[in-house]
Amino acid sequence: MVPEGLLRCGKLKRLVLRNNLLVTLPDAVHLLGDLEELDLAGNPDLVVPPKPADLQKGAGLAFYNIDFSLNHQMRLAGNTVHQSSPSPVPAKDPVGRKIRLARRANQADDEEGAGQVLKGMKDLVKDKTRRGSHDVLEREPVKIRKPADIVEKPQLDYSEFFDEDTGQREGLSCWEIENFVPNQIDNALIGKFYEADCYIILRTYAEAGSGDNLNYQIFFWIGAKATLDKRACAAIHAVNLRNYLGAECRTERQEQNEEEENFISLFPHGLIYIEGGRTASGFYTVEDTSLAKRLYRIHGTKILTLETVAVSPRSLDPHYVFFLDAGKKLYVWIGLKSKNITRSKVRLLAEKVNKIERKGLSEILVFNQRKEPQEFFQALGVTELPWMEDAKHHVPDDFTASEPHLYAVHLGKGYLELPQIDVRNGHLKSEMLSSKNVYILDTWADVFVWFGKKSARLVRAAALKLSQELCDMLPRPDFAMVTRVLEGTESQIFKSKFEGWDDVMAVDFTRTAESVIRRGVDLKKILEKDQIKTDLTALFMPRQGSMGSEEAKAVIEEFNEDLHRMEAFVLEGKKFVRLPEKEPGNFFSGDCYVFLCTYWVPAEESSGDEDSGEKEAEETQMHTVYFWQGRDASNMGWLTFTFSLQKKFEQTFKNTLEVVRMHQQQENLKFLSHFKSKFVIHRGKRKEPIDRSRIAPARLYQLRINDSLVCARTIEIDAKGSSLNSVFCHILNVPFDRSASNGIIYLWIGSKAAEEDVQLANEIAVEMTKYHYTMQIVKEGQEPDNFFWNALGGKKPYESNADFLQFSRLFRCSNEKGYFTVSEKCADFCQDDLADDDIMILDNGEEVFLWVGQKSSEVEIKLAFKSVQVYVQNLRNKQPDRPRKLLLTAKGKESKKFTKCFHGWSAYKSPQA
Repeated sequence: MVPEGLLRCGKLKRLVLRNNLLVTLPDAVHLLGDLEELDLAGNPDLVVPPKPADLQKGAGLAFYNIDFSLNHQMRLAGNTVHQSSPSPVPAKDPVGRKIRLARRANQADDEEGAGQVLKGMKDLVKDKTRRGSHDVLEREPVKIRKPADIVEKPQLDYSEFFDEDTGQREGLSCWEIENFVPNQIDNALIGKFYEADCYIILRTYAEAGSGDNLNYQIFFWIGAKATLDKRACAAIHAVNLRNYLGAECRTERQEQNEEEENFISLFPHGLIYIEGGRTASGFYTVEDTSLAKRLYRIHGTKILTLETVAVSPRSLDPHYVFFLDAGKKLYVWIGLKSKNITRSKVRLLAEKVNKIERKGLSEILVFNQRKEPQEFFQALGVTELPWMEDAKHHVPDDFTASEPHLYAVHLGKGYLELPQIDVRNGHLKSEMLSSKNVYILDTWADVFVWFGKKSARLVRAAALKLSQELCDMLPRPDFAMVTRVLEGTESQIFKSKFEGWDDVMAVDFTRTAESVIRRGVDLKKILEKDQIKTDLTALFMPRQGSMGSEEAKAVIEEFNEDLHRMEAFVLEGKKFVRLPEKEPGNFFSGDCYVFLCTYWVPAEESSGDEDSGEKEAEETQMHTVYFWQGRDASNMGWLTFTFSLQKKFEQTFKNTLEVVRMHQQQENLKFLSHFKSKFVIHRGKRKEPIDRSRIAPARLYQLRINDSLVCARTIEIDAKGSSLNSVFCHILNVPFDRSASNGIIYLWIGSKAAEEDVQLANEIAVEMTKYHYTMQIVKEGQEPDNFFWNALGGKKPYESNADFLQFSRLFRCSNEKGYFTVSEKCADFCQDDLADDDIMILDNGEEVFLWVGQKSSEVEIKLAFKSVQVYVQNLRNKQPDRPRKLLLTAKGKESKKFTKCFHGWSAYKSPQA
């Protein structure tokens, strides 16, 4: 095979491939336009691939051979295909034909005149050359600007790394890297370098005739056994030292045993290498966990059955395939009479163990019976090598694997309960495992204890002790053991006990000579067989209808019917304090809140006799903790809650507690219903220091109802005149002093605002009015100039409609499921739904935006581009009266037409250092 990279050289002129026993050539050979000679003599089995036909732009191999035509995608989605009417044939226009002929004649005359002009210019140049004329215009030299002259260097503070007297005296100075930071060492230790450390060396000198000006040489020395953090920090801090001194020299890298002469000459006594390291690494060191050596006998075709057997060569049987897990080496022993399907599946099992559990660090050895390496028998515990005894058939033909037993561990009234899960036909399924429970799986030779993510700590400890007792209770082999399994980190051996629990692993279809002989050389036909799965069904689904006002009120009433009480807490400093009773419903984007809600839940009715009479169902209390995190708040609030308040709640409420974490504008309907549409989000923190130098700034809030009255929010937006909209109600808070203790509240009512919105905004504005504040209702067009427009920075043009609310849709394009899929977000989407590692499609009724995240892959970008084209084409057929424009936008470069679809759009949160 010829590597395809060889044919990516577009200027290739001569290619000699004679006598290479080639089978085929890559398809790119037809794309070499400058190729003059192609010698393929001496290749009798060579099959030249067919020349690919001219493909349409945006189709074919560049888009992974996926058919993005509208009719094909609508058939996959199960929709009716639009029948396009044939375009009428244009009638002949004799007048237009005469005009085109006249235009061609004029064009020919112009070309002839241009040729005469060029001929005259050439003759003039030849005449000047013959006379020896050198009247050549001299061009002014181009001034090249250096990048350092264009880019403004930020002023950084390096005083925490280097002293003030650094570089002020002639001589050598040296720093060693410890915990990512340079530490200066004594002059007596300069030149004595440890092999596991890195150093920065500064030479300060003055040249003759330069006066008091000092010059510098900066080196960073890398030890042969230095860790990655020391190597990187040595290079970084060497540049920091150069910037700190304002030096113009380069930083020079010197590696152990490869130092340059000018560097060695700095040390009069030469360099001395010392074994080991003097400083500590900034990385955490992780010790490798020792894995138990296990041997598995595997049989079955449709479903693999793994039986743990003794680690001995006498356990081998030619009718089976054996898998030996020896830690860093994985052995697959294939019996002579084993089935081919079992062999292939065991190879894939070994690949999964290596890739998923061992991070690709183990070595896989696959061999057949009688071709075993001696190290395999050594891993089986054989001491006398070489082992020449062949495996014999000793497993009975009527052998059946032991039936697994699954137990659920529950905490009863003062004692542990261990009910057995009913397993039909002996087939376990992963759906039987619940995250709130702990289970024990008994397979005779192995006992697994599975911990759910939400299981109680007391139940976990009890299950470990109970599993050990269960293992010792029954007669088992000597190699039986108890294994702990955590939810989400299950081993492949544990997953093999359950039917249908499999991990999809990407396969690299690399073309080889064997695959070409088996499948042919036409890549187009091969890709037609290997179709890549895509799911664009969401693009053809109708937009989700909004919830009516009466229905939304019924939902709010239903969610609040079982609410007994709600206690609120807010994070202040490093602890949570109780929130005042007047503040629930007011959130700040820089804070974290905790709401403890107690609900009355009807208990399960006991099935008694009909004669005993009907008994009223008792009610019990359930507790739900909602953790709300603002957009500008750090994750330290969640960690503080996890290790402080959550533990207290778990001790108090035991198994009746549920914790729900939510982010700003991503709250669930039940939580929003508790505030009855009065959900206000302020910018900043709840308790911010007061700036005494100026009057407190004005704050502008916008009330918007997304999808339903349940999702109504009043969010602070930029206090500018252009932020207003005639369809919404706005609340403007204008303080009169520095502490914002008194001022005026304006309720601005847009001319197109609904009566329901006006009533709700009025109630929110009344609650926001403080003791020394006054409230004034202002209709659009009747605003006072003294405070209203001055607080907004002057009157500016603003939006007068919000038709995008009726059409806005947000789609997410991702391949996280193993294939490309498009899913639609709910109508109550927000800015944080824009995933940085995916592609988003936004439709506002006039334009369709393709939003590209910074961490999205090239495959996602290509497939999302074709998908949005299919979506726009479908809209032209469904909504011909509203044609959409397709626009591309990236993160941080969104236009006003894009951001208006997101309530409370603000600047992106900068990543924390």
